[in-house]
Amino acid sequence: MQKYITELIGTFFLVLVVAMTGNAAAIGVTLMVMIFAGGHISGAHYNPAVTLAVLIRGKISSSHALIYIIVQIIGAIVAAFIAKWFSRDANVVTMDLTGKVFFALVGELIGTFALAYVVLNVATSKGTTGNSFYGLAIGLTVFAMATTFGSISGGAFNPAVAVGATVIKAFALKNIWIYIVGCFAGGIIAATVFNYVNEEDKPVPPLPQT
Repeated sequence: MQKYITELIGTFFLVLVVAMTGNAAAIGVTLMVMIFAGGHISGAHYNPAVTLAVLIRGKISSSHALIYIIVQIIGAIVAAFIAKWFSRDANVVTMDLTGKVFFALVGELIGTFALAYVVLNVATSKGTTGNSFYGLAIGLTVFAMATTFGSISGGAFNPAVAVGATVIKAFALKNIWIYIVGCFAGGIIAATVFNYVNEEDKPVPPLPQT
């Protein structure tokens, strides 16, 4: 239960900052500090696409991964409604993806690939076990990718963030598929590449109980 609560809290604050500021630096810093706060408890995914990548990596069970994704989405929705309450007098401009849907899809895929690839390498690899920089590396990756693709796709790189952005109407509901497909595809590709490049780093199945 502690892991699920940690995932909910981390995703909540990430999406709250996204919804209320839209500032790439603030988002990256928030993700960084939430990873440092919860990494030792849950692994600090705060992102269904990252959870899927970690599942393919073999560092989480399918049952735990499913619950992670559910609580991440719940945290995102709660954060979005609180952001709406705080900003109820503000006019939110829905991002217009007319004519650039494909670019947005590819941008989300690339950005999520970068994020998941960094997470797998700095937070799950044997070669970086016990490091103290993983939160900074992941937060800076989000900052860099959001700065790069923010004007093209909105820079979600996270289906939970996309759900939150849809709740506050920053993203159009008709475009939610872009973030589902792009982000999960980026996570899957990142995990596949990681497993290939780090073939010797595959988890060892536990010995049967006697």
